[in-house]
Amino acid sequence: MNSPISSRGFDPSQAVANYPRDLVQHYQDVGYWEDRTIAEQFRAVAAAWPDRDAVATADAAITFAELDKWADRVAYGLSETGTPVGSPVILQLTNRIETIVMWYALLKAGLIPVCTLAVHREHELGQISRQVGAVGHVVDGGYGSLDLVQFGQDLAIGHPTLRTLVVVGAHTEVVDGALRFEDLGSGVEAGVARARVDSIQSTIDFTDVAVLQISGGTTGIPKVIPRLHAEYWYNAQSYADAFGFTEQTRNGHGSPVIHNAGVVCAVHGPHSVGGCTVLAPSPEPTGYLRTLRDARATHALIGTSNFRINTHPDFGRTVRGMQGLVLAGATVPSALFDAIDRLGVPAGQLFGMGEGLFSVSRFSDPRLARATTVGNPLSPDDVIEILNVGSEVPVPDGQTGELCTAGPYTLRGYVEAGEANVAAFTSAGLYRTGDMASWVTIDGARYLQIRGRIKDLINRGGEKVNAAEVESLLLRHPAVTDAAVVAMPDPRLGERACAFLTGPGDHVNLDQVRQHLSAIGVAKYKWPERIEWVSQLPRTAVNKIDKKRLRVLASELADGEWNTTRGDSESDSKTGVSQ
Repeated sequence: MNSPISSRGFDPSQAVANYPRDLVQHYQDVGYWEDRTIAEQFRAVAAAWPDRDAVATADAAITFAELDKWADRVAYGLSETGTPVGSPVILQLTNRIETIVMWYALLKAGLIPVCTLAVHREHELGQISRQVGAVGHVVDGGYGSLDLVQFGQDLAIGHPTLRTLVVVGAHTEVVDGALRFEDLGSGVEAGVARARVDSIQSTIDFTDVAVLQISGGTTGIPKVIPRLHAEYWYNAQSYADAFGFTEQTRNGHGSPVIHNAGVVCAVHGPHSVGGCTVLAPSPEPTGYLRTLRDARATHALIGTSNFRINTHPDFGRTVRGMQGLVLAGATVPSALFDAIDRLGVPAGQLFGMGEGLFSVSRFSDPRLARATTVGNPLSPDDVIEILNVGSEVPVPDGQTGELCTAGPYTLRGYVEAGEANVAAFTSAGLYRTGDMASWVTIDGARYLQIRGRIKDLINRGGEKVNAAEVESLLLRHPAVTDAAVVAMPDPRLGERACAFLTGPGDHVNLDQVRQHLSAIGVAKYKWPERIEWVSQLPRTAVNKIDKKRLRVLASELADGEWNTTRGDSESDSKTGVSQ
């Protein structure tokens, strides 16, 4: 396919479905969209609150003025590489202050961050980078045992567009051809750097593509989500408003920050009102709670992977006195909600997606609504229809159907998705989320409940694992003739992947399956964490694999044997295999 790259960089006229002009005008008239880029919005905030903390960790902090100046310098250095304005740049960074600097530096330099995870490998990034025509790749130089610097060099071999590798953080070896983050713009005067940024920003429109997010999708082909300057900042401002953020807010986040929830909830959200991003290196409970405590967090987001954090001995003393917690990612256990409630801390729920829509139960909503629903969308102009699956016929309140949506921060189409875009939207232009939902009434008001998914995805701690994609990868192994991957319940992450396999001869074990997936460059979070060999896969009357039955079997396995057979795809522990 032809990459959507012009001499200026990413060309939305070739790749992106735009908002209709009358809607753009309406969103401007009512004050949702401002005629500013994200970099210009941040500059205004930094000017208003120069001495307030913009980013804090357990051990360090920088002010808005410092972040603004630092990002200007790095942006100047990026512009000196000759990379055209509008060019996509892949980000593979962990949670650190330098990551936030690089985020704003890219936006200031007029480059488009492509939000990926540090755990992504060749299988994911090789495809994504070619799809968007990425010209740069920013990697973390100190990411555990995985050498992202070497990975970045390998990814660029034979790549049609990748030419610039930037390393953030220490790396033990000198890397030929790579740029060090610390050297970008080194020595340039602040006024010179700012003038360069201002010149670049003058060429960018508020309706231009600012960021590319990656959808989990329902096929093996990643879908790329274009986010525009005006709508993406509005998304974050609305989130901040929904939970009462102010310049006094210090909002904690431990999940990957270069991710839609991280950008909207942890970075742009608090920053839009002069608040501080409190950044933990990971959601690991001990470290996360320490960061919240030492950085004086007033608010925090708790994702699915931390839904048992209330059992940690430091939970009570850390959370007591905070102004609010947002629970996101899956059905919230009543034990967690009750524990937060006993501490006298307000809690609400978040349902969100990279494609746009955020629905939240606000701290002012009735307790039952906050505990059992995801409330209502952020914007008065968000449209939600719940339709019978496979049709455009609405279902009445109280009945379950497919959640479909449109609004001032929801995409109009994936990047160069062709026929996939036709299937992803109704004839009226509503995005088909693939989620099952219903409206319920509590104390006379309507609230949204999420009832599950149509899409065959596994929600592993908030990360969506595409079952069909993993099945196709498993079938590459010579010992596997058929494969079905389903969700297995997990008390910590919500769901993990269980693979049911068939094949003749000797059955490979889980370690061999993992070696196979590692060899073809598949991110670890997608690896099955249990395999079950069966003589044949159950099928329905129309000869389709009966995944409903397999999910029941996986749930029974989880109930009966999980504690003795569970593995952790982020460690080297072993997982038992039923033969």
